[in-house]
Amino acid sequence: MIAENVKKTLAEIAGGNPFGEKVTLVAATKTRTADEINEAIRAGIADIGENKVQEFTEKFDAVIGARRHFIGHLQTNKVKYLIGKTYLIHSLDRYELADEIEKRAAKADWTADCLIEINIGSELSKSGFSLEEGADAYQKLRRYPHIRIKGLMAMLPLSDDEAMLKELCRKMRALYDSLRREDADIEHLSMGMSGDWKLCVENGSNMIRLGTSLFGPRIYPQTL
Repeated sequence: MIAENVKKTLAEIAGGNPFGEKVTLVAATKTRTADEINEAIRAGIADIGENKVQEFTEKFDAVIGARRHFIGHLQTNKVKYLIGKTYLIHSLDRYELADEIEKRAAKADWTADCLIEINIGSELSKSGFSLEEGADAYQKLRRYPHIRIKGLMAMLPLSDDEAMLKELCRKMRALYDSLRREDADIEHLSMGMSGDWKLCVENGSNMIRLGTSLFGPRIYPQTL
């Protein structure tokens, strides 16, 4: 099932987005076993993303042949476990986190590629800079010597209002385009999960993070 889902999704995004850009599929591997992840990689997945640092480190050596993304909320005391191991950190959502990434990356003589997280729906339950703060946050974050800003990440709110969701996507795309015009390093607009990725791609996303669509429903370990 995993291989079939991967191949089907890769075929669906093969044409890119309306802006003529390739769409990168990141397999969201939260709660998935190394065997499941390796099956997805054999089927064509080149990028995998973990939400939890503990899972990232536990699976690191057991999974082979994919670029590693960190896509979840990142606590400052966990940054040290990601240094030198990530292709892309999607969730740079505050200056305190940037300070810690800079400190750890400088010590390792390594540059962390990061996306600025934008709280596009202004949701209290989600972290990130507001859309209005986005341009200013970029100007400040790009000054860190060991952080390279590669684009933006956002999560759309859960809503049946398709017109509103499309408008939020377009606002994200407009901010992305404005940054890209002045910085050749800007290349990723990470927006779209299993429930909304098609809408996101149709409105400018070029990187999607899919878990359930590829692996099926998550099975969480039972606690006593």
